[in-house]
Amino acid sequence: MRTALVIGTGLIGTSAALALSQRGVTVHLADHAPEQARTAAALGAGTDEAPDGPVDLAIVAAPPAHVADVLADVMSRGAARGYLDVASVKGGPRRELESRGLDLAAYIGTHPMSGREKSGPLAATGDLFEGRPWVLTPTRDTDTEVLNLALELVSHCRAVPVVMDADAHDRAVALVSHMPHLVSSLVAARLEHAEEAAVRLCGQGIRDVTRIAASDPRMWIDILSANPGPVADLLTDVAADLEETVQALRALQSCDDHKRSAGTTGIEDVLRRGNAGQVRVPGKHGSAPRAYEVVAVLIDDQPGQLARIFADAGMAGVNIEDVRIEHATGQQAGLVQLMVEPKAAPVLTAALRERGWAIRQ
Repeated sequence: MRTALVIGTGLIGTSAALALSQRGVTVHLADHAPEQARTAAALGAGTDEAPDGPVDLAIVAAPPAHVADVLADVMSRGAARGYLDVASVKGGPRRELESRGLDLAAYIGTHPMSGREKSGPLAATGDLFEGRPWVLTPTRDTDTEVLNLALELVSHCRAVPVVMDADAHDRAVALVSHMPHLVSSLVAARLEHAEEAAVRLCGQGIRDVTRIAASDPRMWIDILSANPGPVADLLTDVAADLEETVQALRALQSCDDHKRSAGTTGIEDVLRRGNAGQVRVPGKHGSAPRAYEVVAVLIDDQPGQLARIFADAGMAGVNIEDVRIEHATGQQAGLVQLMVEPKAAPVLTAALRERGWAIRQ
């Protein structure tokens, strides 16, 4: 691939353009808002000038509701040798293109499974997709050259290609992305009018649950409007589980021993099912999740603290597998949780104590 046209210079489009440009591909940028394309160009994602002729690959990074219209336009103009989109739903846009009688041999639907709570070109980064799954949904009609162009794009972005059926993909993202986003928003909505004294007690748990609720509502309306059925089906199941959980909690309030016992059983069941589902979430590098030991270190909120901890861990020969930071309420301090292999925990604890760090047991 030598040339590409990226249509839509938001987070995903600009991030893909940055990755391609960094690897020597000439990238042309287009957007319904020209100033956004100019911003992406200024960031080094390519040029906002139109290409002189057909490019190797056209990448449509428009919202799902507009993907088919944009693709139909560029395909009718012969703007590229191959065409793909990066929308978060795949079945609907393809069926809409088919209904227009377009030859889809030169098209493949794709979806990079990566993003951020922020949107727009200023949030973009050339390594956004590194190590992340990038779904490809070829059909028997997909031209081999187009599939190869898509694979080359994925390679340039250092993502991991995953081949799926389009409708299976839409059911999957409803489960792992779209439904969880709405649940996160529902939990966060409880905080909107909560008493300030209660909100001040927020810890890492509520931050973890509500993090994705900070995303742009307009973007998510576009996403959910393109995949409402599978998401509604999942939320129906969640609603049934919630109703059973509410009944179990009410039973725990009862003075009747039998009802309290039934309530305990109901709550234990949902918690155990949660445990069973959580362990299926892939761990580091997509491998099976592993159990790490946590070494908790108290730090002041000052520049360079994290760098010192990591440097001291490196001197001790310990690899940090993951890290979390919990900020203290009303204080310029925090708790850094370092996840390490169990056998490395005592080594790291001793090394950090020797270097003056306060370890919380």
